[in-house]
Amino acid sequence: MTAQDPRLLVAHVVYRFDVGGLENGVVNLVNRLPAQRFRHAIVALTEITDFRRRITRDDVQYVALAKPPGHGARQWPALYRAFKTLQPDIVHTRNLAPLEAMPAAWAAGVSVRVHGEHGWDVADLDGANRSHRLARRLYRPFVTRYVALSRHIEQYLRDSISVPAGAIAQIYNGVDTHRFASHDRGNAVRPPIEGSPFNDPTLWLAGTVGRLATVKNQTDAIRALAVAVRSSLPARECLRLVVVGDGELRAALQQCARAEGVADRVWFAGSRNDVADVLRGLDAFLLPSLMEGISNTLLEAMACGLPVIATRVGGNVELVDDHVSGTLVPAGDTQALAAAMLRYMDDPSMAARHATAARSAVETRFSLERMVADYAALYEQAAAHRVAGRNLPASTAQASAEHH
Repeated sequence: MTAQDPRLLVAHVVYRFDVGGLENGVVNLVNRLPAQRFRHAIVALTEITDFRRRITRDDVQYVALAKPPGHGARQWPALYRAFKTLQPDIVHTRNLAPLEAMPAAWAAGVSVRVHGEHGWDVADLDGANRSHRLARRLYRPFVTRYVALSRHIEQYLRDSISVPAGAIAQIYNGVDTHRFASHDRGNAVRPPIEGSPFNDPTLWLAGTVGRLATVKNQTDAIRALAVAVRSSLPARECLRLVVVGDGELRAALQQCARAEGVADRVWFAGSRNDVADVLRGLDAFLLPSLMEGISNTLLEAMACGLPVIATRVGGNVELVDDHVSGTLVPAGDTQALAAAMLRYMDDPSMAARHATAARSAVETRFSLERMVADYAALYEQAAAHRVAGRNLPASTAQASAEHH
């Protein structure tokens, strides 16, 4: 905010600005927050890819710092200079790696420093890694406000990082319910997916969307398909699996499909720009992850009116009402995953009920409009209660804001 431009400038700091659920959330915020009230900058510790083209505003500033491997203290001078040049009203970091930008933001005089926790990766599935937890505690005095994407993460911040409850805002991800909408399920013909080898309407398609990485555990989706098709009923012959996404495990997953004898039943669709259309062409959605924060793809599938099968981990249990809007199964249990697929295939009326309930839940609790409104309120309230002291712990900053 300047005398020339009264809008709040938010600097969104990420490790790498590339395809991903976290980064897609940044895109949604930048594109949807009212332009008459907010300006934006994207600061990437490493690089900014062509993913930036998804941002529709032409007034966004981009800074890529080409950070080498190693501790972030080496990057503090570059971050300090970036924040001094940008002069943001708010710095918003997301997940552990960009948290190291907070001391530089404080030193540069940025008084509103927001940190979002979105979830954990395979190296630290439950946030218990001692060095990661220590890093979060060391940086905590530099954060004035936290955002937890789920109640599960909110509890972790309170109990494991000792963040005061009053310094945490819990904001769920939101879905564009216009873009992600179901086709007419009353029509028996499922819409075809462009390029798919499985557009025969007699087939039954399960699908999963996400980067091909260990934490997403697409291996279990392939093994569950193999378990299901090995059942004795001839009807199981119609089962197929669509895997959308790319990543370092693609070759290993293809080998898994060959080893399980289902290579001809799995389509590796790669990265797609038409995920909504792909989802509308499925009969059910699978999320076999080992850990999740709040999954954008799970919400998108629910918005598209699909029955969903997800592992009982992290924020999944907050999104899916088991046996009402979907089915929750234990992580790593391919038998349970296969059984859930078969139940939906064998009972179309149950699948339709769960799909309707899933769409209703998204419209009621997880809309993009609600998410954008929550972040707008957070940013504006935090900016309105800027504290005079720059090096205040989150608890002190929150107390000051509440006092005013």
